[in-house]
Amino acid sequence: MFTGIIEETGQIRGIQRGPDSCLLHIGASRVLEGTRPGDSIAVNGVCLTVTELKADGFFAHVMHETLDRSSLKYIRPGQRVNLERAMALGGRFGGHIVSGHIDGMGTILKMRQDDIAVWLTIGAAPKLMRYIVEKGSVALDGISLTVADVKEGEFRVSVIPHTFQVTALSRKRPGALVNIENDVIGKYVEKLLEKPAQHSPDSDGGGQGLTAGKLAMYGFL
Repeated sequence: MFTGIIEETGQIRGIQRGPDSCLLHIGASRVLEGTRPGDSIAVNGVCLTVTELKADGFFAHVMHETLDRSSLKYIRPGQRVNLERAMALGGRFGGHIVSGHIDGMGTILKMRQDDIAVWLTIGAAPKLMRYIVEKGSVALDGISLTVADVKEGEFRVSVIPHTFQVTALSRKRPGALVNIENDVIGKYVEKLLEKPAQHSPDSDGGGQGLTAGKLAMYGFL
């Protein structure tokens, strides 16, 4: 699990491409501290497993499914990427629950300076927009951000100077792709409401499972 607080930006130093996968060589420093082969590092929000460590970087495989869903499919040597190690037990929870499993990609439609902040307008497909809610959380390229407002087919976030400067967002321009991970809590709630749970002797709801009525009863709706 991650929190969406970027620790540093790394650089893509090499890519070995297979038919439907690739091996990335990523230059880094801070995220190498305490890291071992087999550990997880989020690269632009994508949870990858470290397969080999070097003094100044690491290697990680990217599978077919990940390439299809994320902008890593279009990554090139020399590009900067956001890096975050998996959250340590007992660590500070600075952002929100980020799994590192990308739901899809969005496109930066607009970037506008507003005093010290930068407004980003992101266009996304309906299947992603359904989980975007005003004042809710979203991870863009692994960065935990708050949704400021939502319109049909797009949403806006305001990025503080620190986040803009220490992440790869500062290198993005309108038209660039960003990885989107929707808030996982909303997806779980939707799944639980999708159909009633199977009846079991231990259930107290006669097999009804979680329903909109029950949520309303306990003050969630």
